[in-house]
Formats: sequence, C-alpha cells, structure tokens
Amino acid sequence: MTNESGAQEDNDKPVTFLRAALRPAVWFRPIAVIRRRGIAPWIQATLTAVALLGVSGAYGADTPHFPPTYISIIIDDLGNSLPAGEQAVRLPGPVACAILPHTPYAVDLDEMAHRHGKEVLLHLPMEPVGGLDPGPGALDTAMSRTLLTLTLDNDLSGLPYLEGVNNHMGSLLTSRPVPMAWIMQALHEHGGLFFVDSRTIAQTVAARTAGAYRIPNLSRNVFLDDIPTVDAVERQFALLIRIARRRGHAVAIGHPRPATLEVLRQWLPRLGFYRIRLVPLATLLALKRGETLPWQLPGAQPPPAILAQPEQLPEQDDPSIAWP
Repeated sequence: MTNESGAQEDNDKPVTFLRAALRPAVWFRPIAVIRRRGIAPWIQATLTAVALLGVSGAYGADTPHFPPTYISIIIDDLGNSLPAGEQAVRLPGPVACAILPHTPYAVDLDEMAHRHGKEVLLHLPMEPVGGLDPGPGALDTAMSRTLLTLTLDNDLSGLPYLEGVNNHMGSLLTSRPVPMAWIMQALHEHGGLFFVDSRTIAQTVAARTAGAYRIPNLSRNVFLDDIPTVDAVERQFALLIRIARRRGHAVAIGHPRPATLEVLRQWLPRLGFYRIRLVPLATLLALKRGETLPWQLPGAQPPPAILAQPEQLPEQDDPSIAWP
C-alpha cells in the first residue's frame, strides 16, 4: 500500500542507535561497560546515580535530575490483513491502532485492539496529491459539505471503540482550509475524539484547524518505515528518541510491515531502562494541556512498564545496529 510522507523535521547525521538515542542513560548499565572498559571512567557516575535516585529508584519515579521522555506510536493501515493486524495489536505496550474504514477486518481488529487496551483510531482516507486512490470511505476536495460530512459519519460509525482520528494519505485535502474546517466541525459535533495530523505534506493545516475547533490534537514527528528494512526502521526509531529527548515527547507512525513489527517487538520492552516511556496518545494530550499525570504526584508509584531483563540488553556499541 502506498504511503505518503512528508520531509523529516530532523536532519541529524545517522549514528549508532544506542550511542545516539540512549546516551543520557548509559550509567544504568555500568556492569557491561566496566566489563569492557574498566571501572575508573564510570564509578563516579554510577555512585552519583545511586545517590540521587536510590537503588530501587533507578528505573522508577520521575526526578528533576532524570526527567522522563515520552513517546507514542501509531500503527497505520490496519484492516486489510488479519494476521498483520493481530501482530500490531499484540505489540508490547500502548501502541495505538489506526484502522482503515470499510476494510475486511476493520471490525474484528477494532474489537481486538479494545480488548488489549489499545487506543483505536479511524485511519481516515483523504485525497492525496497525484490522484492515488485512498480507498473506501475517502474524503476529497470535490465533495460538497453535505456529502463530506455524511461520508465521515459513515466512516466513524463502523468502528465503535474509536478514541481518535488520523489521516490516511491526504496531502491535498489536509492543505485545504475549507474542507478541513468542515471535517473538524463534524468531529467537534461528534464529540469525544482527538485528531493526529499524519503530516503527509508540509503545508498541512489539519492540526491548526483541529485546534481552532477545540479538538485535542497532536502531529506526527517521524515515519518509521518509509524504507521497510530493519536497518532503516532502527534508524528512524533512533530519530524518534532524539526528537523526544530534545522536546520531551514525540509521535511516530509506522505500518504493520515485517521489519517494523520486528524492530518494535525488540526495542519497546527495553525503553523503561533508559527512562523513555511509551505512553498512549491520550497521555501526550494531557501533557500538552499541562496536566499533572497521576504518577507525577508526590509519593505516587510510576505506571507499570513492560521491561526486558537487564541481561537481555545489548552492549552500547553493538555492531549489529551500527549505521553506515
């Protein structure tokens, strides 16, 4: 399936995944480093971490010295393949599932994602530049307001567990203020939904229009798998972490492709060791509103994390994930 994507916002030179993306937390694995490099360069950092956080808190509650980094991930284009959709739903952690309307397995995956505690989004087909077919239920610039609204309502009605909407394709439609205003007005009247701008074109007005209609909204920062190989997906995952560390949070979009699923299955369980939290989109929206999250309250316990065992973590300079 053709996927549109805009230019990435970060042009940092690709470097080793762990060195670039996880560098701020290297002292959380001093034993591996000591084994290879000796104790002297790392003992002070290790003792400082223990003193600041306590042994039991090294991977626990947030502190001013080690603020958390938040990421959210959406898997798009679900609904045409049941096996691929099931693999996406079963990814560890709160990975959101974006389902295309009127596809053979849309209802089944909507129910399955809900049972697994995943956020469900309508992956709303919109007209792209160049005349590609976005699929059934698509909205386009030739539609009247009435037809566009009726089509959107029909798309929404097919998935009972929806929490949000993001655009599928849409490089043409999302750059047009008038139809985007019609869409956001309809979503506002529907109520209870957020919008994620997939940013398939730099000139998108989708998020800005959503904000004008007081619809909670986020924008995509990284596409994980424009190049569907493991190396390329890991490179984009590293970019996601770098952006999140710089901004405090970031949103990635991927697809149920073998390389994407493999990388996410491998890396999502390890994020907690590096104070990176995979959170639902609703959590990022709460942060955007400036709300205090439950686990940020004094004395609160952090949310449960799906963590790998420390011995499963690779060495910092693992050559299997070094970039050209």
